[in-house]
Amino acid sequence: MLFDIVLDLRSGIGALLACFLVAPAWAQSVSISDAWVRGTVAGQTATGAFMELKASENAALLGVSSPIAGTVEVHEMSMDKGVMKMRATPKLDLPAGKVVALKPGSYHIMLMDLKQPLKKGDSVPLTLKVEGKDKRLSTLEVRAEVRELTAPPAMEHKH
Repeated sequence: MLFDIVLDLRSGIGALLACFLVAPAWAQSVSISDAWVRGTVAGQTATGAFMELKASENAALLGVSSPIAGTVEVHEMSMDKGVMKMRATPKLDLPAGKVVALKPGSYHIMLMDLKQPLKKGDSVPLTLKVEGKDKRLSTLEVRAEVRELTAPPAMEHKH
């Protein structure tokens, strides 16, 4: 009987430990690089956040949140017959092994209803909600550096 209790305890601890190990391992399957936010001027209530995401297996970005903004959305910007259009997108696919660039003039994160101006050198906390290929949800925390309001409109990275 004592042997059964020890086995039950070990299997329970093992299952609990497995739960803690799975989430961080999954969260690590999406890497984030070059995270930055465009600075603002007094009275400005919205700005963009940009970064590069790379998933080791198929995943999707489902949303973003930040304590510095009332509303945060993933947006897609496109040109249609010479007219620039921007719209929120509920899901951004992250194909395995490919870099998905969130950059000015393309997919990006909109921070709206800002609670304070953002100046160069500040750091903005962002929480990304990611869905794995197995439909499991995970969150990734990132701190994005605030760059000048006049930061270049495109990241020129070669991959």
